[in-house]
Parts: sequence; C-alpha cells; structure tokens
Amino acid sequence: MLEQIMSNDAVIEALQIIQSEFLLAIWETVYVTLVSTAVAVLIGLPLGVLLVVGAPDGVLPLPKTVLAVLNTLINLLRSIPFLILMILVIPFTRLVVGTVVGTTASIVPLVIASAPFVARLAESSLRELNPNIIEAAQSMGATPMQIIVKVMIPESVPSLMSNLTIAITTILGYSAMSGIIGGGGLGKIAINYGYYRYKYLVMLVAVFFLIVLVQIFQSVGTRISKKSDKRIRS
Repeated sequence: MLEQIMSNDAVIEALQIIQSEFLLAIWETVYVTLVSTAVAVLIGLPLGVLLVVGAPDGVLPLPKTVLAVLNTLINLLRSIPFLILMILVIPFTRLVVGTVVGTTASIVPLVIASAPFVARLAESSLRELNPNIIEAAQSMGATPMQIIVKVMIPESVPSLMSNLTIAITTILGYSAMSGIIGGGGLGKIAINYGYYRYKYLVMLVAVFFLIVLVQIFQSVGTRISKKSDKRIRS
C-alpha cells in the first residue's frame, strides 16, 4: 500500500495536482472559513448575549417561553450532524445563493451549523464574568444596554477570543466536509482525488495543509486572546 502511494507515478501526479490546484484550494478554504466565521459570530454572539442577559437573574430578563424557544432551536441545530444538515438545507441554500454547488454555496450550511455553536461559546464566556462587576455597574445607574456593551462584552473579550479560536478551527473542519456536496477548497480535492480516484498521496497532502491552517488559526487566536487579557498583560 505504501509503495503504491509513494511510487514515482503517484508522486509526479501529486506534484502536478499540487501545482495546478492547491493554491486556489487553500484560498477557497481560508475564504469560506473566515466568511462563515464572521457571519456565524454576527448571528451567534447576539444569541449568546440574549441567553445570558435574558435569564431570570440577568440584567434584561426575558419571558421563559422566549428563552425556551431559543434554547430548543440552538440545541436542535447543534444536534444535527453537519453532513445531514448540508443536505437538509439544500433548498434554502439554493434560495439564498441560487446554487447548491461551489465555494460560496457551502457558506450557507456552514453558518447554519456554526452559529448555534458560537452562541453556546459566547454564553459560556459571558457566564464566566464576575457578577460583582455587573452589580457595580447597576449600582452606578448603568442601563441594561450599557452593561451589555460597556461591561459584559469588553470584560469577556479574552474568553470570547479563546472560544472564537475553537469556533474557527471547528468551522475549518466543517468546510472540508462540504467537499462531499460540491463545495470547494481542500476538502474537495481530498474527496475528489483521494476518495473517488484513490490518489491517497493527494489526500494526505490536502490533510497536511488543513492541519497547517488549523495551527495558524490556533496560534493567531491564542496570541490575540493573551494580548487582550489585562491580567496577563499586567
């Protein structure tokens, strides 16, 4: 098996594929990951904030029915395996972008799958905040919106950045799976060449680049998280 993977013909063919397709595939993977993460944060962060501030002991309590619906919806979306979710949202993807195949089309299921995940991560970060800080802001007459914008979110930035790093690496993994339904990027190359055509060396190279991207995102996210932590900086 190893001799077949590392044969001269396999190596030459792999090098040709790397030169012709891998640069674009890496760019597509980074593009899909960053755009999906950005949109997921725009949706998931407000949901996470709402779950915390809308709790009975929060600064802006919401009706129990509203909280129950939000929690149920988030748990429902999180419980669906991503491969199945991609298929389920095909009609919605076609409605939004006009097609279900391609790099841009894969962003829709990625956002739907990752936004609830981001919401839970944001909720976890905000719940770590010392309640004394919120009580101090309330005693100074701050409004609920001021507490959210000027106290809760800024004080939770280190934890939020750390969890954002987890989210972006998870979305990167999801993006590789989107190659099964015609999404672009390294996942498409790994599936089209490594799985369908038995060119395992190409698949291994694609996996290697995915690991490199994960390490880059993880390192950058960890560094930003540390720099934003006032306790570490002091």
